[in-house]
Amino acid sequence: MKKQNKIYILDVTNRDGVQTSRLGLAKLQKTMINIYLNEMGVAQSEFGFPVTRHETNYINANLELVRMGVLKPILLCGWIRAIKGDVEKAHKMTKVDSLNLSISTSDQMIGGKFQGKYTKEDVIKEMVEAVHTAQKLNMKHIVVNAEDASRTHIDYLIKFARAAKKAGAKRIRYCDTLGYDDPFTMYDRIKLLASEIKLPIELHCHNDLGMVVACSVAGAKAAIDAGVDAYINTTVNGMGERAGNADLVSVILAIKYSSGFKDGKYILDERVKLSCAWKIAKYASYAFGVPIPINQPAVGANAFAHESGIHADGALKDRRNYELYDFEELGRGEPEIIETGRQITAGEYSGIKGFRNVYDKIEIKFKDEEEATKILELVRYANVHTQRPLTEDELRFIAKYPEIARKIFTMSP
Repeated sequence: MKKQNKIYILDVTNRDGVQTSRLGLAKLQKTMINIYLNEMGVAQSEFGFPVTRHETNYINANLELVRMGVLKPILLCGWIRAIKGDVEKAHKMTKVDSLNLSISTSDQMIGGKFQGKYTKEDVIKEMVEAVHTAQKLNMKHIVVNAEDASRTHIDYLIKFARAAKKAGAKRIRYCDTLGYDDPFTMYDRIKLLASEIKLPIELHCHNDLGMVVACSVAGAKAAIDAGVDAYINTTVNGMGERAGNADLVSVILAIKYSSGFKDGKYILDERVKLSCAWKIAKYASYAFGVPIPINQPAVGANAFAHESGIHADGALKDRRNYELYDFEELGRGEPEIIETGRQITAGEYSGIKGFRNVYDKIEIKFKDEEEATKILELVRYANVHTQRPLTEDELRFIAKYPEIARKIFTMSP
């Protein structure tokens, strides 16, 4: 029986999301994002930059969580330039064994970025050499990214992708780097590309023209129609360069509930759990320090709010009158306790008494004073990194995996 192609989610919050200007995440926060993505059933997390020195301990610590079974079955992959030197450096600095290799392919970027350093043929040659180097270093999973694919002539893009496949790449990432495509051009280009190369296609879209989710799902539809798997790149709450990337929850909802996906041909990875949506969206909002827009699909404050008489009356009679999906499905609806009186928090200057009070509230006990002091020291370091009160899940993580936490907090300039 022929395998049915599916749509998978590959989240890039910890790579493209953290490139959001003026914002970022501490390594503990990036680790928590990986944990939540794994809980949500996301297939893959592009979790960092293996050639960036301040990422080294974080990357290796998260790969250790993979070996421990904490981060499974999610696949963690690093992002680097598609050049031999970066592949060798990533292998030397980290234990990463899955890489996304990226290089620009459009005339604009080959001319405007490389300034005569590379021709179109040189770009293919550099990419192929990078793929071969990754294979020699026993990288298990190699993806080639065509940066600015949407502004790349389709004939050259197909030639580039064929060379990547021949070299050993397992997928091609089509990067709509400037949000240049519309859903119609996206569908046509992906259908042609996928039909020609017969490799799974990743859709990496940006929101510069406000069409990021529409383009992402249109591209996925085209890949399935061409007979290959699709991997939609997302970020939590749509964080990312400039106007951002495709929002994780919005993409999942579009695949599950939009009219064009109702015939059973376009299947979302069955591991995806929408019930984690509310938790991960709230956490990312807190970690980035960016409020969720009031009208954000599914997780905004007004996503299930009705005020006008006709709408309120209709929703009360039958929620399907004005709601396509249920708030309960997203993990919303449970009461949340907010303390308005005295609060004791754990931070970089906490003492042992206040620290114990915080952990007592989340029902975590320590076997002795020595263990409590050890965890307190790690909590202090964590707060130095995050510069905000730690969440209950962060506190639990540090208590449960203190040695992993220590590695995450350690940087060596």
